[in-house]
Amino acid sequence: MTTVVLPGSFDPFTLGHLDLTRRATALGHHVIVAVSHNPSKKGLLDLEQRTGAIRAALADEGLAEQTEVRTLPRGLLVDFCREVGAGAVVRGLRSQLDLSYEEPMARMNHHLAGTDTVFLLTDQSLAHISSSLVREVHALGGDVSDMLPAASLEALRTASDLR
Repeated sequence: MTTVVLPGSFDPFTLGHLDLTRRATALGHHVIVAVSHNPSKKGLLDLEQRTGAIRAALADEGLAEQTEVRTLPRGLLVDFCREVGAGAVVRGLRSQLDLSYEEPMARMNHHLAGTDTVFLLTDQSLAHISSSLVREVHALGGDVSDMLPAASLEALRTASDLR
């Protein structure tokens, strides 16, 4: 079984993220969901809330044994991949725009450490979902319950109540 890393800020972890994790495990991979803090993004959930919600969502889906959730330390993703013995990075592509954003990073990761990136096309029924849009719709009072695993929805509601 190959270990792969699925990195992201996951604020919140959406059904799209869950689908990518499920599909990566179905390919025979042990998936490390690496939760990062992106200082350029205005987040809603802290790292503890995000990792807890992701662990709960993966357990609810029966994926706990094929996955682990870790906080991504500051530094290069390829260094983390080397540390955990990951053979590749997994990224989802919703559109051509995502490919334009992801391709240079994938090439740099390969250049720096020989780390390959495996791209999975997002399920078409989930391609409109992004964490930032979920946060925005939720903040404006919209219903996001069909875009999130139950644990992420609960974390989002709790964080919103605290603000």
